[in-house]
Amino acid sequence: MQQQISLLSLASPWKKTLDPADMERVPKDATLSDLDESALGKDLALQDREGGVVGWIPARKVTQVLWRQWKICHAYYETLLETVDDAITAVDENGKIVSWNHRSEAIFEYPRDEIMGKPITDFFEQDALEVMSVLTEGKGGKGVFRKYHQPSPHVYSLINALPVVMNQRVIGGISVERDITDVVRLNNELSTTTAYIRDLEKQFDEQKAEDPFHKIKGRSEAIRHAVNLAGKVASTEASVLITGESGVGKELFASAIHKAGPRAEGPFIDINCGAIPTPLFESELFGYERGAFTGANKEGKKGKLDAAEGGTLFLDEIGEMPLDLQVKLLRVLQEKRFYRVGGTEPIPLDVRIIAATNRDLEEMIEAGRFREDLYYRLHVVSIRIPPLRERMEDIPELIQLCLNEFSRKYSKPVPELDPEVMYRFINHDWPGNVRQLRNLIERIMILTDGETIRPHHLPSNFTKVEESRVTNPSSLHPPVGDSEEMRIRNALTTTYGNKSAAAKLLGISRATLYNKMRKYHL
Repeated sequence: MQQQISLLSLASPWKKTLDPADMERVPKDATLSDLDESALGKDLALQDREGGVVGWIPARKVTQVLWRQWKICHAYYETLLETVDDAITAVDENGKIVSWNHRSEAIFEYPRDEIMGKPITDFFEQDALEVMSVLTEGKGGKGVFRKYHQPSPHVYSLINALPVVMNQRVIGGISVERDITDVVRLNNELSTTTAYIRDLEKQFDEQKAEDPFHKIKGRSEAIRHAVNLAGKVASTEASVLITGESGVGKELFASAIHKAGPRAEGPFIDINCGAIPTPLFESELFGYERGAFTGANKEGKKGKLDAAEGGTLFLDEIGEMPLDLQVKLLRVLQEKRFYRVGGTEPIPLDVRIIAATNRDLEEMIEAGRFREDLYYRLHVVSIRIPPLRERMEDIPELIQLCLNEFSRKYSKPVPELDPEVMYRFINHDWPGNVRQLRNLIERIMILTDGETIRPHHLPSNFTKVEESRVTNPSSLHPPVGDSEEMRIRNALTTTYGNKSAAAKLLGISRATLYNKMRKYHL
């Protein structure tokens, strides 16, 4: 603290009996802090710019004012030292301690009366003292981290230190140290806990990885029935026919059955029967020998059946397979061997077949577009994957999983869903099933920057459903005779506890829902 006191304010009027020759001449507009050491102990004569004397100050008065100012500054200084919550240490140019506040006592456990006036190096190792570094280097340091081992072990401080300079000479140093021992301890505990959590996550992921069906999400009875059936058939070598609409996850089921079965160590090869031109289908499936046809690879080529040796061949969209290829595939499955195009040597077949279709194969058989004998060869066990509209109670979970997935992918925070959006999602037909849902969530995550997904974020072709429309009567509105409590429980389960969405599904206000929840202690 420095208060500028004008010398003129201290001066007495000039008397003719006084002799300025016996005094120290100083400008009348000078302040007390402008005086140098040569002026101390002398009477002062104040003169104007023309050299005329306009007043004087007795030496004793200067001394009294300086003494009072020193006492004021000292009082402020001591109060400041005791007010701050950091440890403050000041040393003179010889490294002797001239200030040691209460926080220094608390952190380093040295009483003030024991340490004051003594070399700081008597108590601490010099290499650990930032305040001694500023004495030797003449420059400060900010944000310096130190770990002390004395007097208490493992004391951590964050230090700011500066030299005290007067007349361009370093006369001491001051350090301000913030005790961050608890911060370091908590950070170490956090690191340990984080490592423990990561280890648990790793174990959890490993356990999930051991379950080939862990990627199939949903808790509805319909999807759980399909998973249970797939789990039973997986351990066998039986052929499996997976049916379901586009986008329900047929390939996901096929892959899980393969991984859970005896051929898990073998390859899983998929072929989309609807994506291969008819003229190329036979060579793609069976492969071909060199010279088999014009434009063929000179060395020949192995087909999908070769590639799936010892594993599983997944025939997706089997209903699109040409009739003549159906005949050849049936023969292969019956004889357990096949011939490459242009080849004469039979090749043993060691492959499990899993087929999938979104078509009604029985209807295609009646229309003469699919062979009945191949159908029964593939149809040892049939698994129907329910469409999303038949398991609407799974939608909130699927939405959350997609939000988490795409928030990581695009480095965005996971947004919340406006109740109206949840209501529209639950009441939508979802002709594209889970694939459509995932694609929509990804689109929204890319284009939305807010914390909440609102109705205007939905694409224009995602039409608003009628308020009275019900998505799953069996789960939201049980048969007549079932209790009101059960209907409310089902609605809350379907919406994963979202009260606004549940109220919409029940056709009641949110306030009414809350009243009924209190009534039934829900």
